[in-house]
Amino acid sequence: MISSFSNNVYKMHQRTQIMRTTTFIKRRFSSAHITLKDSNYITREFEEISIPVPWGHLKGKWYGTRNVRPILGLHGWQDNAGSYDTLAPLLPNHLGFLSMDLPGHGHSSWLPLGISYHSIDYVSLLLRVMDYFQWDKISMICHSMSSINGFVFSALFPEKVDMMVGLDVLKPLARSSEKIVDNYKNCMNNIILHENRIISSEPPSYDWDELVDRLYYGSKKSVEREACKFLLKRAIRPSKDYPQKYYFARDSRLKTTYFYSFSKEVPIEMARYINCPYVFIKALQAPYYESRQHFDKTLDIMKQNPHFEYYEVEGTHHVHLNDPIKVAPIINSFIHKWRPS
Repeated sequence: MISSFSNNVYKMHQRTQIMRTTTFIKRRFSSAHITLKDSNYITREFEEISIPVPWGHLKGKWYGTRNVRPILGLHGWQDNAGSYDTLAPLLPNHLGFLSMDLPGHGHSSWLPLGISYHSIDYVSLLLRVMDYFQWDKISMICHSMSSINGFVFSALFPEKVDMMVGLDVLKPLARSSEKIVDNYKNCMNNIILHENRIISSEPPSYDWDELVDRLYYGSKKSVEREACKFLLKRAIRPSKDYPQKYYFARDSRLKTTYFYSFSKEVPIEMARYINCPYVFIKALQAPYYESRQHFDKTLDIMKQNPHFEYYEVEGTHHVHLNDPIKVAPIINSFIHKWRPS
């Protein structure tokens, strides 16, 4: 039942007993393969936290110690803080881990009606979080959209980053001038439509199996069915109109997010500014979302940073959620190198 899941899933994390060897670009790790089905779970306690912002609040899950600055976990587009539910228990215990819901996602406040979502605003959001906690540095584990934002933040403020982990998407995607113009036009045409729907009615509601199907197929099968529950925990609300059904509670205006409108030269120039400790992990069964040549050219520049590491792992775009043991040894080695205490 969904009600049972909602009460208990945040206490449930997984680990398997099946062994597999995973090969990476720089080194090899032999480690346990995690499967979400018929597996044993590990539990790591966390505390729900709230950060005030001018439009409301940011919500997050703080794992572990509060005595030292944590690593900040930032999720992908239309995901939420549950994206790290399976990875968080595998991270080192000497540091806390703060997995955040970005604006419009999970339990965090939506932007006011009439205000659109812009990718660059998620970058400036990091400065707000740092100011709230009075951090002079930031450590990040970032997936997908947030991995792009972490790249941009590291380029603009390399002196503020002491550790950056990027998962699967390296940088702002290269787009032609025609696509940039079309994106602006489509977003402007659609934003009022989405706002009118928000005002007029509750979103469509579904039973549990339908919710899983919509997330599974909506992610192009990137999120395994057994992993869907970790994202759905913070993504759904009970319907007022249809008992026993639930609706997706993220802000539907996220579908019309204004993503970066950079030419292909801008990310390349940004890469030249990144000199902080940085590791990037690419999932081999995930697309590049752009011409491979743009990825490779930026990667070549990133490799000029002596503190940069690059790995490839088998898995889909959400490998860190589906099979976290494939990325945990890489991340943990990087953490122990740059945040050993």
